[in-house]
Amino acid sequence: MKKTVFVINGSGGVGKDTLCEMAANRFKVCNVSSITPIKEIALLCGWDGEKTDRARKFLSDLKSLTTDFNDFPTEWIYKKYLDFLNSDDDIMFVHIREGAEIEKFVKKTEGKAKTLLIRGGERFAKTRTGAYGNASDDLVENYNYDYYFVNDKPLEETEELFCSFIAKITE
Repeated sequence: MKKTVFVINGSGGVGKDTLCEMAANRFKVCNVSSITPIKEIALLCGWDGEKTDRARKFLSDLKSLTTDFNDFPTEWIYKKYLDFLNSDDDIMFVHIREGAEIEKFVKKTEGKAKTLLIRGGERFAKTRTGAYGNASDDLVENYNYDYYFVNDKPLEETEELFCSFIAKITE
């Protein structure tokens, strides 16, 4: 298996984290998010970890501000990428929500990072694509991804399907 980096994206609640956990059951996985350092800053500002629409907008706005100021999220995630290259992990999942930030990271890796959109299918019919009120969540479909995975099977079938999908790409 070759080392593979996936920028993973999808609307809130489509199972991105669950799929990454499933992959970690079968592969050596590094799973990071560009929002992690932003959440650390948000905690200092009084955010309590909630995932309300208001909180999601706050995190999105804060990420935008730090991006405009010094491109902090991209630089932080790129350092994680360099660590991955020197690790024994085989797969790195990088969670980035905004199309421009995805493109920036892919370019920074000289095209080595591949992009993956997770769609929810009918099982996630309650997913509110376009209804969060912030660009990070509402515009996930506005990017031309390398790969698409529809997470629409019962949970007990999903792990095998997703891991087979990942294995085929990383051969």
